[in-house]
Amino acid sequence: MSSQTVMAKPARKPALARLVVGACVGIAVVLGAARVESAEPAGGAVLRVCADPDNMPFSNAKGEGFENKLAELIAQKLDARLEYSWFAEATGYVPNTMGSGACDLVMGYAQGTGLIEDTNPYYYTSYLLIYRQDNASLGEVESLFDPRLKGKRIGFVARTPPASILAMHGLVAKAKPFEIHSDEGASTAAVTMIGEIASGQLDAGILWGPVGGYYAQRAAATLKLVPLVKETAGPRTIYGITMGVRPSEPEWKHTINKFIAANQGEINLILQSYNVPVLDDKGNLIAAASAER
Repeated sequence: MSSQTVMAKPARKPALARLVVGACVGIAVVLGAARVESAEPAGGAVLRVCADPDNMPFSNAKGEGFENKLAELIAQKLDARLEYSWFAEATGYVPNTMGSGACDLVMGYAQGTGLIEDTNPYYYTSYLLIYRQDNASLGEVESLFDPRLKGKRIGFVARTPPASILAMHGLVAKAKPFEIHSDEGASTAAVTMIGEIASGQLDAGILWGPVGGYYAQRAAATLKLVPLVKETAGPRTIYGITMGVRPSEPEWKHTINKFIAANQGEINLILQSYNVPVLDDKGNLIAAASAER
């Protein structure tokens, strides 16, 4: 998997929107009784989706995120009208109210957490190691156990899986944790980290794949993006991302699984257009993030 590094060149406009990091591992959702009434809804049916109104590149109220585009594709294929129930996502906040009638789908949910019902994964992705393309001291580093990372200043989001791996390899002494504050969202931490990597204040940083891929393109320097798929110890860094559905609705779950299987190519194109590193279930890069915006 030595070819699994991709580069993000600086965009013309480096201004960054707000985002919430770690949306795959902590999701604020409400799945209720309201649903598309049949497995193959008629034209008058409604598809209700729970989403964050300010969480690029995943979703926003303007419909600009890749989860918005995916929801539009599902509604189109099911001949349903798309409606949103907006919920601000917060790290560590889990599904809590199953009967409020808010929505039929959560668009991005980490497989196997057991908090709500999973569909089949519609993509796999991982955390990214990000460093400047011209940083010769890091060369072709592809894993956090690489000795060339010793003594380097590495940014990471506090209390995410890579934090534990950094500690296991003795890399925290000079590492810089970025906190996510509830009163300002996670965008400040992620945007600041990317900026410090681009400026050379940090030697490297670690961000969740969709976030790192999307925002690294808006950096002021050319960055290398390395999917962390070779870690052999500590928490997993690769996740299958599913859609969340209500339990005990097997026909609806089957409908969404059928959609995923029939439209995987188009789903990958949507993700790729947002520079998301898409992997197979073995960690091989199958839809590389583009070097160009």
